[in-house]
Amino acid sequence: MVGAPGRRGGDPVTGPRRPWLVTGAGGTLGHDVVAALAAEPVVALDRRALDVTDADAVREAVAAYRPAVVVNCAAWTAVDEAEAREAAARRVNADGARYLAAACARGGATLLHVSTDYVFSGDANAPYPEDHPTGPRTAYGRTKLAGEHAVRELLPRTGLVVRTAWLYGAVGHSFVRTMIRRAAEEGPVAVVCDQRGQPTWSADLAGLLTGLGRAARHGAAPPGVYHGTNGGEASWYELAREVFRLLGADPGRVRPIRSAELGQRAPRPAYSVLAHDGWRRAGLGPPRHWREALARALPSLLRRA
Repeated sequence: MVGAPGRRGGDPVTGPRRPWLVTGAGGTLGHDVVAALAAEPVVALDRRALDVTDADAVREAVAAYRPAVVVNCAAWTAVDEAEAREAAARRVNADGARYLAAACARGGATLLHVSTDYVFSGDANAPYPEDHPTGPRTAYGRTKLAGEHAVRELLPRTGLVVRTAWLYGAVGHSFVRTMIRRAAEEGPVAVVCDQRGQPTWSADLAGLLTGLGRAARHGAAPPGVYHGTNGGEASWYELAREVFRLLGADPGRVRPIRSAELGQRAPRPAYSVLAHDGWRRAGLGPPRHWREALARALPSLLRRA
């Protein structure tokens, strides 16, 4: 999106205060990151304004705007489609991350790169620490892991990878927004019960990212990997029941099914719970529990329903 200089896009910033630059600003997370930066100069670029697969465009944008911090929310997130189009997903998730990291290295910018729980195998039985060995089982996970490697290789001192999972927000498609719609309808709703993860409100993740970016610029947050999810854990089935309960609908309408019944092309991680030790190392508080976040998020989601 293009707007006034120094705010949500526009002409290169020429003042003394270097802005933040947000890629993928039209998506679920990008929208909330821009909102979280209301008090900061920020350049918000959606997919039409900046194609991260265009190396020249990325280099020119970073050189023109001279950001202090870049938050990369641009991503290929169609998990099943990536199985058939891995090269296309790689151009966004891996090549795009590499182009941004190279541009940030030239411009002296900090890069916050958003990644995913799919870089893990998904067969653990305890929360994954940030340094746990990766082992993606999907094309999507492989391309996102390649993006992580590019950021850490090119920005060993100013690159921060933030993995998230089960994201929902007021903008874009999500499981929670689907359950809000189904709660207003009649009849049973079948939901997977054998996948466990951390429902994560995009506004909470945006707050974590902006706090981390500020800490990194002041030397308080070390480079490396962080896990940006809400606390606790749940199955999709438990999450659906909680949405129904909060909306005053009957949670008994939610019926459990197994993942195999869905016939999805890409395997989903059975266990995607992430540990949060990195936030303590950065001097930042751990994320709040997903139930608290969901209750807080619902009013804003209902306004967009």
